[in-house]
Amino acid sequence: MSEATAPPKKEKSAPQKAMDKLDLRRDIDLALHLPLRYEDETRLTAVGALRDGDTAQVEGVVTHCEVQFRPRRQLVARLDDGTGTLVMRFINFYPNHQKTLAAGQRVRVRGEARGGFFGIEMVHPTFRGVGEDTPLASALTPVYPTTASLPQAYLRKAVAGGLKRADLSEIVPAPLVPAGMWGLRASLRFLHEPTPDVSLMDLEDHTHPAWQRLKFEELLAQQLSQLQAKREREHQRAPKFKVVAGGLQERLLGALPFTLTEAQRRVVEEIAHDLQREVPMHRLLQGDVGSGKTVVAALAAAVVMNDGWQCALMAPTEILAEQHFRKLIGWLEPLGIRIAWLTGSRKGKARREMLEAVASGDAALVVGTHAVIQADVTFKRLGLAIIDEQHRFGVAQRLALREKLVDPVAGLEPHLLMMSATPIPRTLAMTLFADLDVSTIDELPPGRTPIVTKVFSDAKRDGVIHTIAQEAAGGRQVYWVCPLIEESETLDLKNATETHQQLVAALPQQVVGLLHGRMPAAEKAAVMAEFTAGRMQLLVSTTVIEVGVDVPNASLMVIEHAERFGLSQLHQLRGRVGRGSVASVCVLLYTPPLSDTGKSRLRAMVDTQDGFEIARRDLEIRGPGEFMGARQSGAPLLRFADMELDEDLVRVARAAAEVMLDHHAEAAGQHVARWLGAKSDYLKA
Repeated sequence: MSEATAPPKKEKSAPQKAMDKLDLRRDIDLALHLPLRYEDETRLTAVGALRDGDTAQVEGVVTHCEVQFRPRRQLVARLDDGTGTLVMRFINFYPNHQKTLAAGQRVRVRGEARGGFFGIEMVHPTFRGVGEDTPLASALTPVYPTTASLPQAYLRKAVAGGLKRADLSEIVPAPLVPAGMWGLRASLRFLHEPTPDVSLMDLEDHTHPAWQRLKFEELLAQQLSQLQAKREREHQRAPKFKVVAGGLQERLLGALPFTLTEAQRRVVEEIAHDLQREVPMHRLLQGDVGSGKTVVAALAAAVVMNDGWQCALMAPTEILAEQHFRKLIGWLEPLGIRIAWLTGSRKGKARREMLEAVASGDAALVVGTHAVIQADVTFKRLGLAIIDEQHRFGVAQRLALREKLVDPVAGLEPHLLMMSATPIPRTLAMTLFADLDVSTIDELPPGRTPIVTKVFSDAKRDGVIHTIAQEAAGGRQVYWVCPLIEESETLDLKNATETHQQLVAALPQQVVGLLHGRMPAAEKAAVMAEFTAGRMQLLVSTTVIEVGVDVPNASLMVIEHAERFGLSQLHQLRGRVGRGSVASVCVLLYTPPLSDTGKSRLRAMVDTQDGFEIARRDLEIRGPGEFMGARQSGAPLLRFADMELDEDLVRVARAAAEVMLDHHAEAAGQHVARWLGAKSDYLKA
């Protein structure tokens, strides 16, 4: 049959599209799609025994069913089981509801009982028609993670089919499976269809032995993938550099207007050691806000540039990239180093000149945003790539960067240094960053003043504005941060603009600036220049100032609707003050009522300024997915294991992964394929 006469491709149904969206494509994916919770449909409760708040299943005959219009259109049915009458109420309903719930029909109903005006009722319970001898379920009914267009009934059937067809043979050698653990097949069958005598608490808090096996399997796949990536890099080659006496690194150290901390010296030596090896460095440099990561990156770049090779520094925002650019120009240009500036807003002749300088090698250091990895950027000899705030780049961007960095002629890969001001908790480093070497700057430079954090409800707003007036009158500067509203950039802009107008009116003696993400780059730069120079007393901003802004004279940070921010983000924002010798304050304004999560975040901010403790609590509150920005990155994070609670299991999985790679390489590959499929590449990005 020719292409012209070939039948059109059959359009996928909505449930099939939803399955693709959930990555449920293979039988093993379905088998590993485990329930969020369970419903007990194995027993019946007498209507007469129901109490307010009970979630239960009842069975009886419908005695009455009608559509009522008080106070709004709704379907109301009454069921009698001989011990009492239950009212069923549906605000949203369809014709088939009325058919199944017609008077005289026997139905089985499950929902939450409430004490209503007409007695016990259930609002929107689940129900189905049954006969007098219809058997009860023999196992708990699983409730799976799903989307609006994927009904539980459809998903349950698909999962049951996948579980039946999937290859669940034991891949992990028996000696490597911790003693007492269930088999994989038995664990999965039990978790999809648990018997009614099991404790729901053990199932739902993942402490049941069947869950332990699944957590071990998942952690093992993740550890294998990371260790495999690390070993693969051991076979790759990178340029080898020397740290020479009197070289660029030593000259830069001598020219700096400050002395490095002991922690900075230690990590500079760790990085220099990597650069002297032929294996590509793959190192994460982590340090709290203001710990001095940029100068460490500059000293690493100096080793590479001293040998005539180029370096690239990529940051997620123009403001952060420009902050690095200004510092690096001040340190390196006097030493004869030319630095190129590449961002999306740089166009025309200026951009062409920069591209020529990079391609010819005249620009030894290239600083910019994602523009650094665009197709028209060609390096002559790239020896080191530095990615700042690497978790804020998407997986596709990080993979594109790695592909761009390979030198196909010499077969050499550049060294890679990633930086993060969000300290990584130890258990997270053992799992998601198992393939990285980690350097930590664990002390702040001398002279940094402690920041006092205060929490006020929005009712105290006028008092906060009065404090701003006092700070400005004393010659100091203030940030006022408005939250991002993810659903709408327009609302973000409106929120920040209205706040700016209110503060301009309230502080007529002061210069009040506005900075937000939708402003042209030149306008942003002009506003920041005014604030940095001290000609602007108050800067109203969205979170574009979260990282990279360094104004020592700023002594007060006000964060509006602080309850909407993540804990690490609040800590990053707080780090914009306390950079000079003046005592600094961070005010967290919130709008009541506060959720438990909101209370936990604000309490943590008051309790500690330690970035590692903040990171630990943030991981505890939000989980690894949100902590790492995984929604943006696409990285497959742990679904079953818990970073904090399962630390011992992480260690066991790591040891097993080492043995499998050394002695059971084929089984290791099969295990990673089973659990991660093509997604294992994302863990290496």
